[in-house]
Amino acid sequence: MSRRAALVAGAAAGTAAMVGFGAAGEADASEFPAGPGGGPPGSAESYEGDLVLYNGRIHTMNDRDDIVEVVAIQDGTIAYTGGSLGAAMRQFGGGPGPQAIDLRGQMACPGIIDATNHVSLLGNRPGHHTPLEYAASIADVLAIYRARARSIPKSPSPPASGAPDSFITTMGDIVPEQLKEQRLPTLAELDAAVPDHPVYLTVNFTGPSVTNSLGKAFFTSAQPYPVTVGADGSIAEGEQTGRATFALRQTLTFGQRMRGFRDAFAYLASIGLTTNIETGAFQTTNSPADNVATEDNFTYNIPAMAVYAAGQGTVRMRINWLHMDTTTSLPTLTQRVLNSLQFNGNDMVATGGIGEWIAGDQFAPGAVFQDACLLLAENRWRAECQSITQTDYPGQVQAYEMANAKYPITDLRWMIAHANYVTEPYLNRLKALGAGVTASGWQYLQGTSLGSTPGGPAYRTLFGNGIPVGMDSDAADVSVFIPWVQMYYATTGLNVLGQQINPGQHATRQEALFHYTNGNTWFVGPPAGLGPPDGDLLGVLEVGRRGDVVVPSADYFAVPDEALKQIYSALTVVNGKVVHAGPVRYEA
Repeated sequence: MSRRAALVAGAAAGTAAMVGFGAAGEADASEFPAGPGGGPPGSAESYEGDLVLYNGRIHTMNDRDDIVEVVAIQDGTIAYTGGSLGAAMRQFGGGPGPQAIDLRGQMACPGIIDATNHVSLLGNRPGHHTPLEYAASIADVLAIYRARARSIPKSPSPPASGAPDSFITTMGDIVPEQLKEQRLPTLAELDAAVPDHPVYLTVNFTGPSVTNSLGKAFFTSAQPYPVTVGADGSIAEGEQTGRATFALRQTLTFGQRMRGFRDAFAYLASIGLTTNIETGAFQTTNSPADNVATEDNFTYNIPAMAVYAAGQGTVRMRINWLHMDTTTSLPTLTQRVLNSLQFNGNDMVATGGIGEWIAGDQFAPGAVFQDACLLLAENRWRAECQSITQTDYPGQVQAYEMANAKYPITDLRWMIAHANYVTEPYLNRLKALGAGVTASGWQYLQGTSLGSTPGGPAYRTLFGNGIPVGMDSDAADVSVFIPWVQMYYATTGLNVLGQQINPGQHATRQEALFHYTNGNTWFVGPPAGLGPPDGDLLGVLEVGRRGDVVVPSADYFAVPDEALKQIYSALTVVNGKVVHAGPVRYEA
């Protein structure tokens, strides 16, 4: 594959006009290359690219909040930041020169880092998965599906068992409350929009769900667990949705899983996420008892590895391993520690530590959780658990302290993810352990009223404490990947219904973006001595760091609050290569 591969956004001249870019030097804005994201070490295709971005308002997100006009990237690494295009071009000597793109005053920032998400669940979705995170109405849903259907083979006529590989699916990243109509589309509406493709749309982990006529034919005839589907296409929450999800998963091939990862990477690049810390799934039972968040933790990242090995991984992954042992013998966690290497890989894909679960009792920490902490501390592994209630974190912090008393962890960067309700005294105890916390906006979709408890996280408390703080989405099932929506929630406290559920704890826009970039480098890690200085190479646009840049479709710092929810990435660069240009993408 050449360094000037096929265009990523259709007619690139139209894309250039839409985002307002010009060009100088060798390249023209109509030649945005679809960089393949590099191949594995030793492959013919390099990860690195040469690129100059100039005439922009480029927020470096360094500790001084510097804003520059020009960034030069040479062999994937930033070689210059400042105000002179000439000085930038001189970094490349007397050769033909790099591609140079005129941003024409557009804002740019470092590639966004998501400190905890579930990108491998997104990549392993059955069918042609189509996120609906930007949809605000039934009309939006139908328009997205119609556009998606144009590139997917039609279901044969008559349909062959529902033709599973022609399915359009959306699993987990939508709630009815986000749509103007406060409901899901009906069978008739889906039939009218996509008559030649079966559709399956399911909410959260376990539904409810909806399908169209072609989908209904597949689900009602599924064996050995036929699905009950209403006349309006509805599938009940719980067992019936579990049966439907199970039936579709049984059709997945390895090649389709690889395609799912390519599509997932294309989507993430188009919303500006360039680094993703993958944090596991609930272990599958291979039955209808499974839900959208279940997969085989021991195999489900293999298709992603195949995508990277083929040179098709366009965004970065760091893979944590989730473990939910329920006995103090810790059978799976022990074997993981004995037989796996943490922080092993290259700058595009590598392993991480253990998380976001380290034991099955982490929400009510007892002996299993405590022994898991001891095992990880003794073997110098990094650990991440999640806190989502007002009662889970005291026992988690206490177990961290017990482990540290026997096997010091202060240099291992242990952490608690989401941190919705962690109070300042416990933040101080974590800080004394050298630990950090990440703040998630998952309550944007799930927190439907204030009640007596704010939705959290307490951004003002977290940012003022001095503990390392990052931002995470926890996306794929109960939350959205879109970092701009996450930052909308962080800065306004408004949920999907427009209700204020986090009063008095709002971040500023500068804080939210800082902790989604610079702040998240601490969580990419790894701790000193456990691997290459990965985190120190990302998250900030400064000389010596990797060339990951995002040009948002609108100025994040200038648009009204509600407009934040519609921002995507007009241009995404990873390692100096353009991996996305244009509108939101749902397929590679």
